Amino acid sequence: MSVRAARRPALVLRPAPGDAATAGRLANAGLEAIRLPLFKVVPLPWSVPEAAFDALLLTSANAVRQAGAGLEALSGLPVIAVGSATAEAAEAAGLHVAVTGDTDGVAAIALAHARGWRRILRLTGRERTALGGITDVAVYASDPLPLPDGALDVARGAVALLHSTRAAERFSELIGRHGVPRGAVRLAAISDKVARAPGRGWDAVCIADAPNDASLVATATTLAIDP
Repeated sequence: MSVRAARRPALVLRPAPGDAATAGRLANAGLEAIRLPLFKVVPLPWSVPEAAFDALLLTSANAVRQAGAGLEALSGLPVIAVGSATAEAAEAAGLHVAVTGDTDGVAAIALAHARGWRRILRLTGRERTALGGITDVAVYASDPLPLPDGALDVARGAVALLHSTRAAERFSELIGRHGVPRGAVRLAAISDKVARAPGRGWDAVCIADAPNDASLVATATTLAIDP
């Protein structure tokens, strides 16, 4: 008689609406998904710079969702999107996606340069990874959400999915504040940089094979199977 291995629940920390997509993937993988967003994405007032640009760089679908009507003024620019989710959001907003990268902003800029695009505008978040040689305009912010006492108890025995360095750092801080031992939590990180952000002492830390949600869910699924 075979015994099915126990599976740990998965803790989704990313903000809405992305948390729903991650939770759906986890459910399809047979895991219990617990949504506990650490941030709320909100739009910022912004305007298009008075300069000529060759291309529009989008490293997050949040930039498309939060940019609002101002996107129309940029509809003539070819878009370099990082990740399929960002590309899909851009196309749904009526933008022309010319290049889709599957790694990060640095690689996306290299793709743009290979096409001769040097004057690049990026719509991005208030908190962002700096990239050289481009013009940044912040169109959204990720504001921390308050968590009540005991909210992190669900992390005991769970696998936490880390989509960003900022989320990893805040999760690490909250775990200590709420008295949850690191050794009771496993981490699935979307990149090596994100995996380093929360420090040491966790039960296990694994890095996704590719920096996207599907690969991160696959990594979490592996971690969720005891032992």
